[in-house]
Amino acid sequence: MKENTFVKTHGLGNEYIVLDSDNISFQLTEKAIKRICNVNFGIGSDGILLKVPSDKADFGLRIYNPDGSEAEKSGNGLRIFCKYIYDYNFTENRQFTVETKGGLVNADIVEVTEAGKAKLITVDMGQAIFNAKEIPTRFDSEEAIGKKLMANGKEFEVNCVSMGNPHCVVLKDKLSIDEIKEYGRYLEHHEMFPNRINVQFAKVISRNEAEILIWERGAEFTLASGTSSCAVACVLRKRNLIDNKVKIKMLGGELTIEIDDDFNVRMTGEVRQIAEGILNGELIEDLK
Repeated sequence: MKENTFVKTHGLGNEYIVLDSDNISFQLTEKAIKRICNVNFGIGSDGILLKVPSDKADFGLRIYNPDGSEAEKSGNGLRIFCKYIYDYNFTENRQFTVETKGGLVNADIVEVTEAGKAKLITVDMGQAIFNAKEIPTRFDSEEAIGKKLMANGKEFEVNCVSMGNPHCVVLKDKLSIDEIKEYGRYLEHHEMFPNRINVQFAKVISRNEAEILIWERGAEFTLASGTSSCAVACVLRKRNLIDNKVKIKMLGGELTIEIDDDFNVRMTGEVRQIAEGILNGELIEDLK
């Protein structure tokens, strides 16, 4: 693989650029991340996935948002990274582990294409955390379920959970893209959330199906998110609105989420590569 090779892949319209820390000639600084992710001045992406060494897992992963901040975990990002690991022959195994800032993840390449490329991937997303301080939030109660707060003059009932990264789920009878775009940033930056937070508006369709809209911390409105799907599923299960297996529908597509009685979560979904290439010297010449 040539120096500064990148791979761009999407999971349900949630697109990431994958880089290998052993194979880039520049520091992946906030400036570099913002430029590469910018659709006008770079490649354009919802974030960057950086392969790094790990002494705890088979592979290490750092996840960066397009604003340059670092994310603890990303469900779509994890599946995209796992496809990269398998497709580019870093391993021949269809089961392996990945270390993220949000914890250790077990991955399983469930289905491959006729060309031998990973298509359907399951990742073990770990155990959902409902403890209000660990998420973290500033609510005084043990859990932050059904809590009222004001955001830009409007009251919301929020349900908070961590999937290795913080989430705020708002249950809705009707979903509105305009509403989440208007209020998402105010919920993300609310004073009750010291590390900011990912926001989902969710509508229950049945005991095994739900629809969601997503405002992603550091990336704003987005078509799909794996950890958001897991967070919504866990909140709905916590409130006994769904069964242990649920299909989460997003604008970008669907994910299947399975939750056991201890709120350990598994997520299954497709990923598809968009392109591969080499970062041009003119793009990175002042980033070295």
